[in-house]
Amino acid sequence: MAEDQKGSTLFGEMRRMVRTSGAVGGIAARVAGERFLGIKTDKAAHAEDLKQILGGLKGPLMKVAQFLSTVPEALPEEYAQELATLQSNAPPMGWAFVRRRMQGELGPAWQSRFKSFGQEAAAAASLGQVHRATLPDGRDVACKLQYPDMPSVVEADLRQLKMAMSLYRRMDNTLDNEEAYNELAARLREELDYEREASHMRLYGAMLAGTPGVAVPEAIADLTTKRLLTMTWLQGRPILRRLEEDPPEEERNAYARALFKAWYVPFYRYGVIHGDPHLGNYAVRPDAEVGHGVNLFDFGVIRIFPASFVTGVVMLYEAVRDHDIEKAAHAYGIWGFQNLSKETMEVLNLWARFLYEPLVEDRVRSITPSDDPSYGRKVAQTVHEGLKRTGGVKIPREFPLMDRAAIGLGSVFFRLKAQANWHRLFMELVEDFSEQAVAERQAAAVAAAGVPKG
Repeated sequence: MAEDQKGSTLFGEMRRMVRTSGAVGGIAARVAGERFLGIKTDKAAHAEDLKQILGGLKGPLMKVAQFLSTVPEALPEEYAQELATLQSNAPPMGWAFVRRRMQGELGPAWQSRFKSFGQEAAAAASLGQVHRATLPDGRDVACKLQYPDMPSVVEADLRQLKMAMSLYRRMDNTLDNEEAYNELAARLREELDYEREASHMRLYGAMLAGTPGVAVPEAIADLTTKRLLTMTWLQGRPILRRLEEDPPEEERNAYARALFKAWYVPFYRYGVIHGDPHLGNYAVRPDAEVGHGVNLFDFGVIRIFPASFVTGVVMLYEAVRDHDIEKAAHAYGIWGFQNLSKETMEVLNLWARFLYEPLVEDRVRSITPSDDPSYGRKVAQTVHEGLKRTGGVKIPREFPLMDRAAIGLGSVFFRLKAQANWHRLFMELVEDFSEQAVAERQAAAVAAAGVPKG
């Protein structure tokens, strides 16, 4: 039986690799043809082709594409833009299959542990699907059940991703993204473990306790396994659906303030970042205390940094604010950038000013100085061209999730058309900053939540 299952998994992985490798390899060949042979190609059309091929696959590669779309020049611009819109459209598991999967996680009498359990999936997650249920005590819960064979699926996707990034790096070696790949691979493998995600959920519940406008579900420990995560059901509406109704400015600003705190209270107070600020990972709701709030979901992609790294992030802000080149050099070293020339550091400062400018100005403003939705990518392109001119740079492993959080949240604030005094929101978090205090708070919170090491 074990051999049959292993064989089935292997053949499933091979089928997946055939589908993805043809797309990735074919597009890589077309890009190489244009770069080295002068053969003109329609990269936008090829990117659409790739999205169509990958769109029928279950979630990991979709998450990879969304992640890479925010890492400057990890992939050609046309592909990054197209893949950023990729959504999982995997067919849902049918009820008979769900019953077998639930029995495998909770035992033959699993249904007796629920007062009711919805047969239809209520939502799709990147690695599974969500069913709504009610516990015997009347609490409504969400049960996230992982799709079968996800470990082999993730490994197949990571191999294809490594091939694609390697091919692109040969075409353009301005940025060495090997460490970005290693970071993404580690986080995706962690995301397969729903018991780890439950510990992250407990961690966030503790870190954000008392933060107005932010709600975190509670994991139900005795109904959670490595492939099943049961959590309290939070009432709310998808943020995109609410935005379609053109809510008033103050409501949109309230959502932006709540999201800023949801991401950055954990980081600047505890050294923890939620690395997936995707619009599907939060919902909006009325809030008795602040009027409008958000529900934060999906705690699979979480990065816990040493407190010294938080010092480096604060130091880089101070360097931008004070135009202090020496402090910037020290900060980049803490971030993990190595052996930077003066010219390369000046180029990186363009990126730093783009990220920190909203935090420096003590006034109400939008998150970017431009109404152009492609403004951030244009800045990234300018940085890329500058790095090419100065000899390139190796992206440190600490960079990708921090950059994704900043760029991803910035795009959400842009979509909200939010106006806020970002400087004052930031200063509330760092005015009494202490590296030792961050280390102490982090150690206590991580231990209490039971987050595994490594």
